[in-house]
Amino acid sequence: MYRQIPNMLTILRLILSAIFFLILNQYRYDSASSYDLTLIVAMVIFILAAITDLLDGHYARKWEVVSKFGRIMDPFCDKILVVGAFIYLMGARFVIPEKAADGEFFNMVSGVYPWMVVVILARELLVTGIRGELEGEGINFQANKWGKIKMILQSIVIPIVLFIVFLNPEVEGREWLGWIRDILVYATVLATVFSGLPYITAAYKVMKADTPPSTPAS
Repeated sequence: MYRQIPNMLTILRLILSAIFFLILNQYRYDSASSYDLTLIVAMVIFILAAITDLLDGHYARKWEVVSKFGRIMDPFCDKILVVGAFIYLMGARFVIPEKAADGEFFNMVSGVYPWMVVVILARELLVTGIRGELEGEGINFQANKWGKIKMILQSIVIPIVLFIVFLNPEVEGREWLGWIRDILVYATVLATVFSGLPYITAAYKVMKADTPPSTPAS
């Protein structure tokens, strides 16, 4: 039975992700109020889901029960949780209504903007495509330490951003919360981009090695 625990934790993360999104779906930022407990509940659910990501990999390696199901579903559930969270954070529920009414294109209390989500999603799709192609050729292309650091950073920053929104950085005297939020969000986007570079470099080396030498023109 214990051999199934890593896979059960992976499935639990997917369930917790769905609960997290359902909770956030009930939230809408209102600058006239703060301390919306919906955000705290969502933050706790997200943290629990992130913890399952640490545990399933740990137990799979400890008990040597790494499975094809886990190799497919673990990164899939990670991306659903993290990318889904960023999509929600750049959504209409986190728009500052007064600034939107003034004609500003976007002003997000979360500090997350659409271009950031595009960059994060592009990185994930590219790395997934590279891994799928190379592993289809029998080349082991597991996540490296940079990918794991990226996931840990994202899993830390998202609940912090939710907590900062809960405290409401738009309130006079709390502007410093917005500065912390922006630093963390931009640092996460940069770390996400740079964490993809080792995968691209490794894939380039493999493809270059497989390229047959050109025949000199006669």
